[in-house]
Amino acid sequence: MRSAIQPNKIEKKQNQQSLLSIVDFDALKLFLASAEDILQWSYGEIIKPETINYRTQRPEKDGLFSERIFGPTKDYECYCGKYKKMRYKGVVCDRCGVEVTNSIVRRERMGSITLAAPCSHIWFLRGIPSRIGTLLDISLPQLEKVVYYTGYIIVSVDDEAKKRVLEELAIEFSSKTKALKKEQKGKSLEENLKKLELSYKRTKDEIQTIQKGRILTELEYQQMAMKFGHIFEAETGSEPVRKILQELDLKKLYRSLAKEIQNKKSLSRKKLLIRLRLVKSVIDAGIKPESMFLTVLPVIPPDLRPMVQLDGGRYASSDLNDLYRRIINRNNRLRKLIEINSPEVIVRNEKRMLQEAVDALIDNSSRKTQSGPQAALASNRRPLRSLADILKGKQGRFRQNLLGKRVDYSGRSVIVVGPELHLDQCGVPKKMALEIFKPFVINGLVSREIAHNTKAASRMIEDYDPVVWEILEEVIRDKYMLLNRAPTLHRLSIQAFKPILIEGLAIQIPPMVCQAFNADFDGDAMAIHLPLSEEAQLEAKEIMLSTNNVLKPATGDPIAEPSKDMTLGIYWLTSFDDENQSAKKIFSSFEEAVYAHDVKVVGLREKIKIPVDRSNPKFSDIEDKYLETTVGRIIFNQVLDKKTQFVNDKLDKKKIQKTINEFIRFQGIAKAGAFLDQLKKLGFVYSTLSGLSWGMDDLIIPKERDYLIKETKKQIENISEQFVQGLISAKEKSVKVIQVWTNTIYELKGLVSKTLPPTGPVLNLINSKAQGNEDQAQQLMVMKGLVTGPSGQIYEIPVEGCYKEGLNPLDYFISIHGARKGLVDTALRTADAGYLTRRLVDVAQDVVVKEEDCGDVVGRLISKKRLTRVLGSAFQDFSKIIFGRVLVEDVKLGNKIIARKGDEIDWYKAKEIVDSGVEHLRVRSPLYCKTRFGLCRKCVGFDLGRNKLVELGDAVGVVAAQSIGEPGTQLTLRTFHTGGTALAADITQGLPRVEEIFELHSPKGKAALCKRDGAVHEIAPVGSDRVIKIKPLEKSTKKKSRKEFDEYPVSSGLSILVKAGDVVKKGQPLSEGSFDIKEILLTLGKRSAEEYVIKEIKKIYVSQGADIDDRWLEVIVKLMFSRVQIKVTGDSNFLPGEVIDKSRFFLVNDELKKAKKKPAKAYQLVMGISKVALGAEGFLSAASFQHTARVLIDAALSGKVDHLRGLKENVIIGKMIPSGTGFRVQDRSDASLVRTKKARK
Repeated sequence: MRSAIQPNKIEKKQNQQSLLSIVDFDALKLFLASAEDILQWSYGEIIKPETINYRTQRPEKDGLFSERIFGPTKDYECYCGKYKKMRYKGVVCDRCGVEVTNSIVRRERMGSITLAAPCSHIWFLRGIPSRIGTLLDISLPQLEKVVYYTGYIIVSVDDEAKKRVLEELAIEFSSKTKALKKEQKGKSLEENLKKLELSYKRTKDEIQTIQKGRILTELEYQQMAMKFGHIFEAETGSEPVRKILQELDLKKLYRSLAKEIQNKKSLSRKKLLIRLRLVKSVIDAGIKPESMFLTVLPVIPPDLRPMVQLDGGRYASSDLNDLYRRIINRNNRLRKLIEINSPEVIVRNEKRMLQEAVDALIDNSSRKTQSGPQAALASNRRPLRSLADILKGKQGRFRQNLLGKRVDYSGRSVIVVGPELHLDQCGVPKKMALEIFKPFVINGLVSREIAHNTKAASRMIEDYDPVVWEILEEVIRDKYMLLNRAPTLHRLSIQAFKPILIEGLAIQIPPMVCQAFNADFDGDAMAIHLPLSEEAQLEAKEIMLSTNNVLKPATGDPIAEPSKDMTLGIYWLTSFDDENQSAKKIFSSFEEAVYAHDVKVVGLREKIKIPVDRSNPKFSDIEDKYLETTVGRIIFNQVLDKKTQFVNDKLDKKKIQKTINEFIRFQGIAKAGAFLDQLKKLGFVYSTLSGLSWGMDDLIIPKERDYLIKETKKQIENISEQFVQGLISAKEKSVKVIQVWTNTIYELKGLVSKTLPPTGPVLNLINSKAQGNEDQAQQLMVMKGLVTGPSGQIYEIPVEGCYKEGLNPLDYFISIHGARKGLVDTALRTADAGYLTRRLVDVAQDVVVKEEDCGDVVGRLISKKRLTRVLGSAFQDFSKIIFGRVLVEDVKLGNKIIARKGDEIDWYKAKEIVDSGVEHLRVRSPLYCKTRFGLCRKCVGFDLGRNKLVELGDAVGVVAAQSIGEPGTQLTLRTFHTGGTALAADITQGLPRVEEIFELHSPKGKAALCKRDGAVHEIAPVGSDRVIKIKPLEKSTKKKSRKEFDEYPVSSGLSILVKAGDVVKKGQPLSEGSFDIKEILLTLGKRSAEEYVIKEIKKIYVSQGADIDDRWLEVIVKLMFSRVQIKVTGDSNFLPGEVIDKSRFFLVNDELKKAKKKPAKAYQLVMGISKVALGAEGFLSAASFQHTARVLIDAALSGKVDHLRGLKENVIIGKMIPSGTGFRVQDRSDASLVRTKKARK
């Protein structure tokens, strides 16, 4: 295969190859290379299998590392040493034939091997479906027989001779019939005539089946060659198949297939369509089909398959060298055998071995899965890594090297907390910083003439000269560095900080960024990077700085917030010493109260009173004459803005979050950094001053515990007695026992807060929500309680011990049983969530904001009533749902207009809309955005991480994917059977359900959806399941569906929602369970299907306490519905049944309408995310995702062009991504040019 950016003509004179500049092209085309192309790339033919001479350690001439072919191993020095140095650049040595040039050409120059017999390319032979087989309409097993020399293919038929033989046969038959009739009579005549007729028919059929392209077995060939050898020629191997492909008239074939397709049934039509599509793509791309067979094999540059000398003088070689060596040996042997006219059987065997060697080089792993020969193995029985293996998989070229490059100017170390660091600072170990900034320090030393040259400067750095540290301090002053913690689940996993030089070897990070990085200090390591260019430094400062990233992009909630000690400190600061004591001291102002505390007149947490100043906006909400507060609360309010309401409350974690949220909403992100730093300082200072620390003795076991457990055991004895007497079943007994223990544990839990001192450390920790909760306290001081087993069932025997006293062996064993399941699940869940994120990112990576406004007037309806119905108690804040959207129509209450069409809903507007009581409004949505190959600013709305409208070039697709994938780890992994009760059976939940929806798998526990209006006739049992029979009101016009009843099977675990006699409407649910999204699309249409997907995903995340903004789900759902299937081709180049991107479909139709031609028509499709990603317009993105070989085969045979629209494609070829700062001007104009004229349905 070759790429269209490969220069066509390689000059083999002075400047041998001018590599194309990275910015010289904006599209990449892949097509099949012909033998001429390969020879054009080649710098010489390799005829020897040798690599390196073991005596001289130099490459062998004409071998796999030949300097004559690939270039010199030493810069500007030929092989024999006649020409050395730069002045001979471009000279070709007359003795050794090596060109004097830079040795880097050994990474670029290719060689070739001319094969003694053509060999098929395994990808085109064995890829599913076989492309060679499809073109020739021959099945793969049959074709393999020919290619691997166990069968024959007819290459030519002499039609004249065939006609003559048939005529002779007819004459012979009639003469024999006449003779028989003369000689015999009666029964024997009848029998012999029958035999003769049968023999004639068989021979005639045999002759008529002699057609070009027919496959014969060894035996068939021998028999037919003896009988009709003069009629046909048949050969074996790749040569005859290649010959047939060469003679194939593709245009003629295309016309006959197009005609044939019109009057075929659906099954054979599908097969014909696949063939038609392949023929059309080969014609359009101008590819010679015989190029699927190799006559010349390209050899990749030697530096891409190196041989490295090991310590013991032995060599480690790339597997490719072994594979090439095998081919050269077999090829040379075959050539010799042909020269000396060896027997056919020997030559044929050698040809087969050559074919297998070529197969092994191209794709060794696909050979071992086939029934054919085994994979080629190295000396240690390990399969060799072929060219295809090097490309595919996690360790392949795409994912390991092109998308996962390692970068210079970086470091890695363990992280520790830096409590004194500001939010935008990080502590970098001095030695690490010196190594990363080494070139800058050398420049500083040389420019100040402290060192005379770079060598001297390097020596000073190695000796840690004191002046080096001064220069380093200066160099890093205005620089920003990036910190990254793997796994990088969302954009906040990489943030920029100002480096501060520190002693020690660990990186210090500010405590408030831990949540964004999901970091803790139990040995986590982080990577640090230095952006080099001015533009990169500017991006780090403006976009990636931690103080600009205090909000979570998925939800818009603050992610930088106090936790642990800070929360405890603020809680302690703002709580009262004694809740019951009334305020005795009154102060005239805040300042006086704080001063009184400084001179120890009043306690920090003692209740005091201060007169309320009505003119101060801080007190606008307070109606009393005096404000009852504490000095601690006054100190806390000093960090708030002057206009912010006085916070007179005991601040636990939730309330601190609310305070931060309101501060950012109304003061902006710019001021948030300083505010959070002050909160951090307050928290640490006062958690230290509080002196709160807890130990085992702070946990007090309630006196009532033993009595309550004793009483419970008595109750359980009664229940057991009832069971023994047969009054209750085992299931009822289990339920009752669990209920009794549950009630007791609830009672014991209530004793925790009563037993512990209210101002003690344990309750302070729990009430401030800094760490722990009542359930944990109960397990520590009362009893561990009921536990579940691995399958999710609750054990009847609770763990009676508590952790303070320790567990006995039985208790320990019971509790450990379910705990292990939890650990295993966590590990599995992390991997599953990571894979889900990868698929989401892959499908959405090219969704970028391309233009200002697409002019959509449809929008999406957001209804408070529907949200309440879907989310139940989890739905609280309507303003949060509508925040950041753009209105499609005016929001009215009666005649009053609250907000106008086109308005952006910020927090003030959202509050106004909610306060007015409006229950539903129509907003712009990515689902209905008309921008081609991307989205517009208005349809996306606000960037929730920045609280403003998204910018042009924002990669909203990636943000959407990360917003859904990042909380995926929190979702449960699989369904538990709750205590043996068969509720709505096994309806999948959690992560598997998310995957089920996004990948469009048929749901487990599938619900029945009514397809037509009708009446329920009966609900009939079928085995353990049931079938709902519905009599439709209208008869179907289709012949196939003219049944009397529509039948809907319902599995046994699901309850049915209708009964016999009920009248049902189209789209009505007939049973519980999950709906099939394809059925919703067919029955209720696209909009209902989209809303169902959003509703279902939202429900799963909300039930697990993870919130995601609707717009991110809308982006992914838009992509699931982004494909259409061609129904009527019109005057377009599409084929019937072809699946294409909707943007491309509308683009082509617009052009046809302008030219006054007939537009194409298509069906709406819904596809799973992996399928959409694999069908991406650009082949680079798809190939680097999954099924690399399949994607590249299709791209090569259709001459596919990758317009480099996505982010991955540009990363792969090393261009700036078309997003953010790299968003190109032409992208904007493209988007505006290709606007859809009419609103989507």
